[in-house]
Order: sequence, then structure tokens, then C-alpha cells
Amino acid sequence: MRGRKPKPSKLKLIAGNPGGRKLNKDEPIPSGYLFEPPEWMSKEQKVGWAIAIEHAPHGLLKKLDGSALAIFIVAEDLHRQACIAVEKFGMITKSPIKGDPVQNPYLPIINKQAQIMIKTAAELGFTPSSRSRVTLGADDGKKNKFSNIKARTKAR
Repeated sequence: MRGRKPKPSKLKLIAGNPGGRKLNKDEPIPSGYLFEPPEWMSKEQKVGWAIAIEHAPHGLLKKLDGSALAIFIVAEDLHRQACIAVEKFGMITKSPIKGDPVQNPYLPIINKQAQIMIKTAAELGFTPSSRSRVTLGADDGKKNKFSNIKARTKAR
């Protein structure tokens, strides 16, 4: 699709529908809160998942968002591993054949994973600019295993 991403109807309503266009009354609203990480994740990735769930605005992440969060967590893990490798071997290494100085092959991995992380973070409402567009409902008294703070009932 070309142009800007459409703004969710709920956000349009909060702003008073400034464009005056007809709102999508049938906009899907996902259900089910997201708590447990996928079983296939590594131990480090599961820790990252728990941190993301604990620190995300409560009620924001739904089960439907699990694959996007998994992409973010895996990218974060690969980014971290590549950063550790660059720290260990340096930014410049020697080519195995001629011995000439070359860029560390982990640097493109760092850059690509950073791009993936920024893109998925914005989609998940994890960046400061994307958080400014998210609203959540009132407390419902439910708690998740990662936090002592009450979960929220409504997400965008």
C-alpha cells in the first residue's frame, strides 16, 4: 500500500475524527492477552520475552501480536550476539586469504537486526512516538505471571 498507514478508528475517535471521514465500525478487535513465550525460543529469548511483556503497556499485547513480538525478540537476541562478537573481534578484521583489513562480518547483522527491531517496535507500540498514539482502558484486576501490576482490559 502507498501513503501513510491508516490510523486506527479508536484513535480517530479520541481526536474527534478531524478528517470527518466515515469510521470503520467493523474494525477487528483482537482478544486474549499475550503472556507465555513460544516453546521454540532459546532461554535468552524467553528472558527477553518476559521483559517485553512485563514492561509493555498492560493490555496492549494480544495473542494475535505474538508473532510480531517473537520477531522483535529474535532480532534483539541476534543483535546482542552480533554486538558481543564485534566487541570480541573488533570492527575491522583481516581477510582470511590476503590478510587485508575488512569490515567485521557481524556489522551488517547488527544493522539489519536493528532495522527489524525498530520496525517491529513501532508496530507493537514500543517506541516513544508510537506510544503517543496508543490508549488503554481501565483496570480489570487481572494479573499476569510477569508482573504485580494489574493488566488493562482494552487495547486500541
